[in-house]
Amino acid sequence: MAIQPIRLFGDPILATPAVAVDSFDKEIRQLVADLTDTMLDAPGAGLAAPQIGVSLRVFTWSIDEEVGHLINPVLSLGEEKQDGDEGCLSIPGLVYNCKRAFRVIADGFTMHGEPVRLVGEELLARIFQHETDHLNGILFVDRLDKEIRKQALHDIKESEWFGLKAPEIRLSPHSTHGFGN
Repeated sequence: MAIQPIRLFGDPILATPAVAVDSFDKEIRQLVADLTDTMLDAPGAGLAAPQIGVSLRVFTWSIDEEVGHLINPVLSLGEEKQDGDEGCLSIPGLVYNCKRAFRVIADGFTMHGEPVRLVGEELLARIFQHETDHLNGILFVDRLDKEIRKQALHDIKESEWFGLKAPEIRLSPHSTHGFGN
């Protein structure tokens, strides 16, 4: 288990859709452990594999002392909406109001390849949507209303971390079928 550097806004891996996991092996379990350690150290409520430079469809979350993970998530969004503050470890220190579904059903797999269905409401639903967006190459600022997004992009450009050199890219030990790292 190791804490990994978190990729920041502007890193190309954050705008690239991640590849589905096709092998539930020791490396995937290590990735889940690294994601969990990094998320808890940050601290954050969720962390997706692309945020640590691995282009695979894996994320972790931590809410109310419950820590979990999901691999190859597929979300079904409820119709009811919620507004709320949202931030991101890849956009540190900035928080904006973002509209999300209030309830989500998330289907996917555990690190052992076992199918799982998770139901989240309120904050957990927000986390599932935020982290799955990362796996699709979408950042939460892409979901903001036009005026809020304009302000967010201005704030990002003014931040002390904007434009910092990205850490070296690691190659995934998993088959990416010619896509990603």
